[in-house]
Amino acid sequence: MVRGVLINGNHKKQSRLSGVHQYILDYFMKAQVHVQSIFVHDLPAEDLIKANFSSEEVKHANLLVADANFIIILTPIYKASFSGILKTYLDLLPQKILVGKKVIPVAVGGSLAHLLALEYTLKPVLSVLGATEVFNSVYIVDKQIERLEDGSYRIEEEALTRLTNELQVVLSSRAFV
Repeated sequence: MVRGVLINGNHKKQSRLSGVHQYILDYFMKAQVHVQSIFVHDLPAEDLIKANFSSEEVKHANLLVADANFIIILTPIYKASFSGILKTYLDLLPQKILVGKKVIPVAVGGSLAHLLALEYTLKPVLSVLGATEVFNSVYIVDKQIERLEDGSYRIEEEALTRLTNELQVVLSSRAFV
């Protein structure tokens, strides 16, 4: 069975990134693929800050990553880089945990000026963690995501197309041969 994990490196659950996260969950549910989510901000802050590798919550999250076939990493872009809270969690992952896993970096940022932030900041960290199959990054400008009155989000079609294309690639039969 194909299993995936979404690692959400946002500092809160209600944001434009939440809309992207929900879209990805819905996509995989429709494809009948088992996906679990790790919300880094739900992990104990003290364990993240003090790099507590023996934390039960961190060990549980790391097991989800170890058991997954693919990983989607979601992050806001702050000051031309991925979020600091995401970095604190990535530092707690075992050294080569991403070997053999398909990885898609997904980010939401304030302007196109940060379009390459994932390429220059996140991908090198993923490489150190053993990722050799990192698919195209998906960068979405926050103006492309609208929060609706009911609390849900609407993502512009152009951004959805780019995101969906990468999700389809990770699920293609060749991706898991």
